[in-house]
Amino acid sequence: MATMRDVAARAGVSAKTVSRVFNDDPHVLPETRAHVEQIMRELNYVPNILATTFRSGKSSAIGIAVPDIVDPFFAAIARAVDDVARKRGVATLLTNLGDDPARERDVLESLLSRRLAGLIVAPIGTDHSWLKRWTDSTPVVFVDRSPTGLSADIFTDNDEAGAYLATGHLIDHGHRRIAYVGDSFHLSTEVSRLAGYRRALDEAGIPFDEQLVASYVKDRDSTQAAVTRLMAAPDRPTAVFSSNARSSMHLLRVLPEESVAVVGFGDFPMADLLRPALTVVDQDPDQIGMLAANRVFERADFPRRRLKRTNILDVSLIERESCKVAKP
Repeated sequence: MATMRDVAARAGVSAKTVSRVFNDDPHVLPETRAHVEQIMRELNYVPNILATTFRSGKSSAIGIAVPDIVDPFFAAIARAVDDVARKRGVATLLTNLGDDPARERDVLESLLSRRLAGLIVAPIGTDHSWLKRWTDSTPVVFVDRSPTGLSADIFTDNDEAGAYLATGHLIDHGHRRIAYVGDSFHLSTEVSRLAGYRRALDEAGIPFDEQLVASYVKDRDSTQAAVTRLMAAPDRPTAVFSSNARSSMHLLRVLPEESVAVVGFGDFPMADLLRPALTVVDQDPDQIGMLAANRVFERADFPRRRLKRTNILDVSLIERESCKVAKP
């Protein structure tokens, strides 16, 4: 990996000038800045963020990047990370990735350009190989979803098993027309949950029907459109498996509750107070956040220690009232 001295030598400037360019010092001449930045790109230069932080004596921070900071699941992860970080005297910087994969790199590099002790990400993109140049200097831990094109620490739920449990529960209640409502199917969570759904159907001898699968259900309009399509089918579903809490919350607003059973992946506040109360696959976002934050500090404190990369947490089914027995 290129060092600051390498950049300085190639650019014909001092290491101090390179540092000033990287830290956006306004006193650097525009032509000098442009030249040094070009050399940085050519050498794929990334500064040693942790070393810079420790030398400066400034407080470091953990970056947290999630798709939706108001989603109860991701909010709980962020809160748990913050709890661990505060005990170490480290701040947290929380940012919202949204749902556009094209902007993920810009958002993450904006965070990484700060003096971070580490970065925790619930990814939305389709390629994370570019992060390799950062992971040599900054611990990067993924939560809920796996990265693509990058070997990294991951803490996630057993998505396949959870979807299998949920779908099997509906089958046990006599349902054979079970819809799957999910988010973006390039995400590792959706791939695994759809696999669990299909495995439960297959073991019960129920043919998989693509017409019962609705993707990109993430707001009220997309949910209404999905439900309208599903319920207009001649052989409409009698039950729905919702693959995430956000979809579940929107679904419960528009589903004809008198005739459709529902199981959701992920609990959320007041799900147990609904009428009928929602049956869910229970996750533990607090545990995920705590483990991810601890892994960041462990990687920083012991960079050569061998640690298990992929960590999958068990899930369980909380049975409530939303799984009606199918009508004959």
